[in-house]
This record gives sequence, C-alpha cells and structure tokens, in this order.
Amino acid sequence: MDPRPWHSAYDPGVPPALDYEELTLTDALRRAGRRWSDAPAVVLAGHVTRYARLLSQVEALAAHLRASGLQPGERVAVHLPNLPQTVVAFHGILAAGGAAVMTNPLYSDDEIVHQWQDAGCRVAVVAGWLWAERLARLRDQLPVRHWITTSTVDALPFWLRPLARARLRARKPELLAEAPGLLRWHAALAQGRGLPAPDAPKLGDVALVQYTGGTTGRSKGALLTHRNLSCNVQQMRAWMHSLRAGEESFLAALPYFHVFGLTVCMNLPLWLGAKIVVQPDPRDAAQVAEEIARQRVTVLALVPTMARSLVDLPEARRRRMDSLKLCVTGSAPMPGETLERLEALSGVRVAEGYGLTETSPMTHCNPVEGKRKVGSIGVPVSDTDVRLLQPDDATREVEPGAVGELAVKGPQVMPGYWQRPDETAAVLRDGWFLTGDLAQQDEDGFFRIVGRKKEMISVGGYKVYPDEVDRVLASHPGVAECATIGVPDPRLGETVKSFVVLKPGAGATPDELVAHCRTKLAAFKVPREIELRASLPRSAVLKVLRRELLREELEKRGQQPPAAPSPG
Repeated sequence: MDPRPWHSAYDPGVPPALDYEELTLTDALRRAGRRWSDAPAVVLAGHVTRYARLLSQVEALAAHLRASGLQPGERVAVHLPNLPQTVVAFHGILAAGGAAVMTNPLYSDDEIVHQWQDAGCRVAVVAGWLWAERLARLRDQLPVRHWITTSTVDALPFWLRPLARARLRARKPELLAEAPGLLRWHAALAQGRGLPAPDAPKLGDVALVQYTGGTTGRSKGALLTHRNLSCNVQQMRAWMHSLRAGEESFLAALPYFHVFGLTVCMNLPLWLGAKIVVQPDPRDAAQVAEEIARQRVTVLALVPTMARSLVDLPEARRRRMDSLKLCVTGSAPMPGETLERLEALSGVRVAEGYGLTETSPMTHCNPVEGKRKVGSIGVPVSDTDVRLLQPDDATREVEPGAVGELAVKGPQVMPGYWQRPDETAAVLRDGWFLTGDLAQQDEDGFFRIVGRKKEMISVGGYKVYPDEVDRVLASHPGVAECATIGVPDPRLGETVKSFVVLKPGAGATPDELVAHCRTKLAAFKVPREIELRASLPRSAVLKVLRRELLREELEKRGQQPPAAPSPG
C-alpha cells in the first residue's frame, strides 16, 4: 500500500515537495514593497495604504523599537483588531528582530495579565480605547513599560486626521489623554524615520509567540519561527496555484490575533503583492459581503459560522460575489448544506482545510480544483507527512482505516512551547507533532477529524466521537448548529448529550432529533439527551467551545468542572 496515497490527489502543478525560497517574512515584505510599490497593500473602509508606504511605516516602527531598547528575540504584545496598523505592528516587530505576541482584544483581565507576564512583554502596541477602558488600570500588573497606542483615526489619510481627532476629543477625551510611557502611533513612526535599519532577522529566529488554549490550566505560547511561517506561506502559495502575484485581493475578516487569519489573510497576500481588505468585525456579514463586492475580492478565507451568516443574509443585503476565485475554510467542519449554499452564492468551490496554532497553521486542505471530499479536511499539503497513532500508545500506528491520533511532521511545525519543556516533550517526538485530534484516513489519502482525544466519550467502554454525532444531527433539515459532549453517568461512565440550535422557524423537538439519530447511529452513540438552545459558546474565531458546555453541564449537576484553559 502506498504510504502517501494523498500525493495522487494533488492538483496538477502542485508538487509533493517544494524548493523553498530562503526568505524571512521581513525579506518577503521588503521585496513586495519594492516590486509593487504603487499597488494597494491594505485597505480599510476605502482608504488605501500602498506597498511603498506600508514598507516605510514598518521600517520606521522597527527603527523606533530598536532605538527604544528592544533587544533581538524580545517579545512585543499586539492588542488590536484587524487594522492597517496591525499589519505594520506585526511586521515592524519582526523587522526589529523581535517576536510578536498577538492577543485578542476581548480577553479577560486575567488572560491578558497571564500571557503578557508569561511572555515578558515590555512593549505593547494597543488600541487607544482598550488602553483607556482596561489596560490603564492593569498597568501595575503588567511588565509593559513602553506603550504605543493607535486607533482607526491613524488609518486615515493625513489630511483627514485632524478633523477626525477633533471629533474624537469632543466625544471621548479619555482616549487622547497622556500618560507616562505612552506614545501615540504617528509619534512613534516619526521618531523612527531616518534612524538606521535594524539588522535583518534570520530564518531560525522566533517571529511569533502565539498562545493556545491549554487542556489543564493556563495557556501556553507556541514558538513559530520565520522559517515555520515562511514555509507555510509557500506551502499555501503552491496549493493555491491559480493565484497570480500582484493581481489578487484578499478579505481579512479572520482576526489577526489567530494564526489562521495571520497567515492566510496577512502573510500570504503580502508574499503575493496582493491587496488586503481589512474587516475589523468578522461578525458583520452584511459588511463582509459589501467589501467583497466593492473591493472585488478574489480570495475569501472564513470559518463555518461566518459562512452561515453570509448565506443567511436577506436577499436585499446580499452582494455580488462574482469576483471570487478561491474560498478556503477551516477551524471547524463545514455543514454540507452551508457549503452548498455558499458555493451557490459565490460561484466558486469551497476548499476545506485544517491546521493548528503549533503548525503555522496549515497541514491539510482539499484540492482547490481536483477531487475533494465534503466533510473531510482534505489531504496533507506539500512536504507534510502524517501518521495515525494509537490514542493510548503514541509509539504504535493504527491499522488502515482505524481511528488514531493525528501526528504531523513538516517545516511548518513549531520547535516547541515558550518556557514549557515538559509540555513540549509531551507533544513533539522526533519532529512529529501529536495534535490531540482523532482522525481517519481513507483509501485515497483524505482525512476526516472525528473529535479531540480528550473529548472522546466512553459509553460503557464503547468509544463515541462527538464530531460523528454532530454530523448526523447537522444533516437534519431543522438544525442550524450543534455540539456533543460526554456527561458523567454512574452506570455507564459517560452518556452522550447534544446541544442544538434550530434554524429560524424550525419546529423540531428533541425526541424528533433523537429519532433522526437512531436511523444513522449505533444505539450507544445516540444522544441520551438533547437540549435546545438559542446559541452555543464560541471562541474568538467563532469555534464552538465544547469545554464550556461541559463546564455548564457539570455546574448544573453540582459537580466540579475541569480546570478551564485560557483561549488562545
């Protein structure tokens, strides 16, 4: 049997192995700034930053950071929604030789304090309103000594800023208040202009410390090097082979504080000299549709919840999407009905993929032109090897067709976690990263995720995979969303419980949904209980959080919930 049958599924022109350009992300941006100097680089609400200006801002910020004392390898927090300044901040930190720590503006105080203390961030680039509303009162708990604040006003052309700033001062003067150690965005850039450029980073240098949710407590920082991120961009570039340098337009609605958005919606388009249309709020489906039409977006990356919001837009709020050439999705399985409706609306095929924070992120994707399998994560991308290991013994592979823990190996895999040698050793074995996800491989080399190893349900000793139950529930015409967990049972150990959000106007009852499951699942897999809800808890990238459902369920039963990880 071919150990890598997935290679035969590759689109023509996509090689199993790549000849990588030895470029850091900083090298790639400088090349783009020279080659496409007059082309639009980043667009926000119609206001354009061209490549030459973007590069000059990045280099000015980098020079300011080094002149302010930033040392090579030092971590800098970026606490912003998607804005042009977020692109400048990330690449300015890298050009200065630092490592970015991208954090979610919606984090709780505890999460911010933990991550910035853990990373030792002495510099932070933050939104002005976040400083005024939250960070100013936390500053004594944070290691940050140098703050750079910015707002949407800073993204405007210079002739519009004075009026916008005057209006802001009249409405919210606290956002423009001075404080020790606080520097405004354009003041920082001005200080950096004319200063010598810092030494260029090297491929082995850490570019990103990206925090990811732990399973038993505090979140941990995955170390991603320039080589990791550069190789993953080039893997994506090869996979999306129809894209043309200097001609594409990417919608950046996925948040940059998540590695999926950072790689697919920032670093890949900058590598290509493409236009990036930033969208600060991914939940605003009408605005997303408007920007796709107005900016003639050609590449759309999204998660299933965003897709559902787009296809559910009223007819009057929809916009033409005939400019799209490619649509990729990840983070969670895409319900078949949603995928079909999105393809009908957009006129392009949706390529479902898979990745993790620790893998930069992309490891798998369905071919963008050839054979694809709906509901699968596709096949491993170029230079990515895969094994399925025994869930209780990572030294042995499972039999063909059996469920096993997905382990991946490739140039996009992190070297480890920041200051977590024990946790690094637990997931990295001779270059193989143990993902914690359970998967099956079919005869064509396509993979399907069936659940997380830690979320697998044991009903009287029989294994139940939550994703399998969710796929069956999602096939019911009345179900909009669902999530399945295992709940304690004194006799069987665990039983299956599912949470369901119905489509508007649907009248399905829990009994009807259970009967639907009985037609498609073995008896022990059928949910013992189904709870109808108005919504499901979600992460920053709109992924359903089963652990929150379990915590709520255990609290209702008066049982101790497991330690909640910090979202990353």
